[in-house]
Amino acid sequence: MKRQALGAIAATVALTLPWVAVWLGVIPSLSTMATVAVSGLAVLGASFLLAWGAETAEKDVPRAFAIAILAVLAVAPEYAVDALYAWNAGVFAGTERGIEAGNLAVANMTGANRILIGLGWAGIALFTIFRSGSDKDPAVERRSGFLTDVVKLDRDIGLEIVFLLAATMWAFLVPLGGGIDIFDMAFLVGLYIAYILIVLKGDIETEEHDVGVPAYLQTFPKGKRIAAVITLFAFSGLMIFTAVEPFAHGLEELGTSIGIPSFFMIQWIAPLASESPELIVVAYLVNKARSTAGFNALISSKLNQWTLLIGTLVVVYSIALGTYGALPFDQKQSGEIWLTAAQSFFAIALLVNFEISVREAIALLVLFVSQVVIEFLLIREAITLSISSYELLLAYTGLYIVLGVGLFVARRRAFRGILQQTAGTVGEALGSGSSAPVSSDD
Repeated sequence: MKRQALGAIAATVALTLPWVAVWLGVIPSLSTMATVAVSGLAVLGASFLLAWGAETAEKDVPRAFAIAILAVLAVAPEYAVDALYAWNAGVFAGTERGIEAGNLAVANMTGANRILIGLGWAGIALFTIFRSGSDKDPAVERRSGFLTDVVKLDRDIGLEIVFLLAATMWAFLVPLGGGIDIFDMAFLVGLYIAYILIVLKGDIETEEHDVGVPAYLQTFPKGKRIAAVITLFAFSGLMIFTAVEPFAHGLEELGTSIGIPSFFMIQWIAPLASESPELIVVAYLVNKARSTAGFNALISSKLNQWTLLIGTLVVVYSIALGTYGALPFDQKQSGEIWLTAAQSFFAIALLVNFEISVREAIALLVLFVSQVVIEFLLIREAITLSISSYELLLAYTGLYIVLGVGLFVARRRAFRGILQQTAGTVGEALGSGSSAPVSSDD
């Protein structure tokens, strides 16, 4: 096992070395295509190292906390890209460039969040079910009927679902305040801090037996094991943080060179690149038949992006501005925020019974892709509609809300059970109660 584990680690680190050489200046500047290739390989290698670190850490800390750390590191590049736009909005406040930067900060943030659900949640659910055809996955349940097979989710994610719903409901209010302000920061960042404090109180789970690299690292004495985890997290985080931005910008340049509008690239292609570490990590976990851990990572990523990412933008903007100020954005971006919140609301409604079916995953994917494609065609003037791009956003927002409300009503008993479970978890963390049983129905 030692030789195989060390060989896997060496091969994975080797994927990052060309980028390390470029980053340190050992290799001169590369062409755009070469930069995309080299930085992309570094992201791939770092994603595997990050996943191994998180799996190894589960021996010493609650799984939910290990996954939360994994999620933050995996989406750190998205924070960096968005922070850059928020910073420029503050530096050039009051000018056309500053206004555009503020809009780009919001567009990049909403694009990343919708990609995480529309492609991430939906795609991983479909991949999980497809993969289970060749290898039994305990998280997949086969059912009679058309597209009714489901991925069963870990019932311990009820806490994340409730906290994500709270952040989602608040997000609907953000455009009404005239910008992302200090109240948004206080609520959303405070919500995430509360979540982390609660999961830190959780128990360390030891019933699952890891294989491969994590299994080898878990045989280390505790001190060396912790050092190994920290090293994996630090190195993979550094690689992801430094490589994803040139990877994303390289894709932007390649896209604009073939006529794709730059604003569209910043909202969709750049976030897709910055989300790639997270999607790679989750696909890796699913491929190991650890689908529940994979979905936990996706939901944790959505929670930290929907809280920390939004909440910290006003901090970066205010520092650049030199005084406190709410990050401004235009009407179009208000629609983007409402649509992103509505998609999140619908996605949460799908999960309240702790499962997602093929049908539901396809619905998430189709709704996401159709909106992006229609908007792209409108931008390129390839089609003509009787409504504006902003009105299209509102139409999809309304559709998501109607579908979500319908699901919450149909699954009200399951939702009530999640609320009871979360209240028990919070009470237990505060030392005043114990977890309540969960009921569910379809």
